[in-house]
Amino acid sequence: MMKIEVWSDFVCPFCYIGKRHLEEALTLFSHGDSVTIEYKSFSIPSNHIFHLETNKHVKDHDSLERARMVREDIQKQAEAVGLTYNFERMKPAQTFDAHRLAKYAVKVQKGHDMVERLLRAYFMEGACLSDHETLIQLATGIGLTPSKVEHILQTDRYKARVKCDQMEAEQIGIQSVPFYVFDEQYAVKGVQPSEVLADVLEQVWEGISEDRKRAFKHTPKSKTTYCSGESCSQNEGAASD
Repeated sequence: MMKIEVWSDFVCPFCYIGKRHLEEALTLFSHGDSVTIEYKSFSIPSNHIFHLETNKHVKDHDSLERARMVREDIQKQAEAVGLTYNFERMKPAQTFDAHRLAKYAVKVQKGHDMVERLLRAYFMEGACLSDHETLIQLATGIGLTPSKVEHILQTDRYKARVKCDQMEAEQIGIQSVPFYVFDEQYAVKGVQPSEVLADVLEQVWEGISEDRKRAFKHTPKSKTTYCSGESCSQNEGAASD
């Protein structure tokens, strides 16, 4: 199996576009059934450039016009992959709780459904992803148990796992998203065309085919970041859940 780790945020417009590009790349890749995707948590400022009406950096005419041009370009990129962004309805939101909820969804085999639902709700439906009632509604809509979702949001459950992702991002120097790590060896930054991602998949797969058996039989213990309870640390050996 090949593993792709994707650092992203639910209020990052490029992350949703990048998700579609990666999905398309997998359809172009002959070994797509042998690929697993793990979405990792990353937080960007909630009041970023795309909220033109409230961002203090885009109050003067020139910066406002530049921001509008950027927004229009992003809308075109989104439309090219079948997404209809509605920036006028988007609400600034802190996404830490949404990331915690996504971690729980992974545990019950609904992780990809939760990621897709949160992105769609924010960019296309104007949902506020920092509102707990909204998060409960979105989660139950994909089949999660309302009482369990509410309990998670009212406590600190999965906080450590989100922080662990963020700490790992700092350790490997991730400063923007989307950010992809293929098979823990190859990194790709930003939105890339599906053909480029498909080419990376082929190159990584060729490396796996040539070296994987020997590497896995003789892999030494190495320091790795893992989460246990409420803390993240480094220890010898493989990652522990």
